Amino acid sequence: MIDSPETSSQDPLRPIAIEDVVSGEFDQEAEGSISPILTKRVLPPQAESPKLHKVLAQAGLGSRLEMEQLILEGRISVNNEPAHIGQRIQFGDQVKVNGRPLRIRIDPPPPRVIAYHKPAGEIVTHDDPKNRPTVFRKLPRLQHGKWQSVGRLDLNTEGLLLFTSSGELANRLMHPRFGLEREYAVRVLGALSNEEKQKLLDGVMLEDGMAQFGSIENGGGEGSNCWYRVTISEGRNREVRRMLEAVGHAVSRLIRIRYGAMVLPHGLRRSTYMELDEADIRALTHAANKAQASENRDEPGAVGEKRSPEPRNQNPRNPKNRAFGAKKTGPGPSRQRSDKSANSQPDPMKTSVGYIGADSFSRQRKEQGPGGKSGGPRRNGGRSR
Repeated sequence: MIDSPETSSQDPLRPIAIEDVVSGEFDQEAEGSISPILTKRVLPPQAESPKLHKVLAQAGLGSRLEMEQLILEGRISVNNEPAHIGQRIQFGDQVKVNGRPLRIRIDPPPPRVIAYHKPAGEIVTHDDPKNRPTVFRKLPRLQHGKWQSVGRLDLNTEGLLLFTSSGELANRLMHPRFGLEREYAVRVLGALSNEEKQKLLDGVMLEDGMAQFGSIENGGGEGSNCWYRVTISEGRNREVRRMLEAVGHAVSRLIRIRYGAMVLPHGLRRSTYMELDEADIRALTHAANKAQASENRDEPGAVGEKRSPEPRNQNPRNPKNRAFGAKKTGPGPSRQRSDKSANSQPDPMKTSVGYIGADSFSRQRKEQGPGGKSGGPRRNGGRSR
């Protein structure tokens, strides 16, 4: 039964679960109305950058008053343009004194991360020769740099897509050797047999090598359409679709509902985004660093290896689904390669609300004020015109 809007609004921070997708609640919320105030696609500015005359004084060229005098005399330029009094400079700016470059040290800005609800029909590319809709046209503008996508979703796949201004963070989050787990709700034609499930868990041979699911859980469905919740620890092109096709089942719908410890929250409408707070970005970075440290220690559980069923295996590349608020389907036709022990330790990437992104989404809902129906924060934008 589909919950009423009142019921859903009582728990707006719970992540999307397979039951929500099968019942239709996911689509009902994802197609909610978008407030017209969410058409501005500009992120709020970051903390103010240092003033030019202060940076010059710290570089040992003289006092701040003397530096202001040099600026007034036109002897200072920034990015080959004459400087002015009160000007602020940022990481990457080129400063010259009397035409000679000056080496200055300005810390790079902290990474920014946004979670975007990608609809089917958009592609993840900056430039498409066929001029199809791209996700980057819906994203807010960065004052410096550009958005890096954390992996991709194909044209017909929808759901959670992360973007960051840090190429280093993007690489750590999506590199297959770190094995951050992706979770999908997938609808296929025809039910999977127990033998087919086991084959998908053990591994199927694709044209680009072996591929295997970390877990498969029944999600229900009607008629010949059957839903499943699957996890995978890498992101090759159309991998989930190709794996299921390899055992004779066509995929009719595919939704990514989790990436590592970041889940797609209720209320984030299609084609809208939310910016993660500093605490959530730290949690994401910690997850990536922890995965990298595990890789460096060569712990069991790497892609292509059998994961250890021992309870001590707390590898973050195989996070426990219940640690992120995802519902369990309970006993039944469900198979997993690792032991989902109830005694497993709490996941260190959880935030105070329960999962990465919950704090950000909670804060942004409060900023909307009473009666807000948007899927993103007022100051962070949403669907473009």
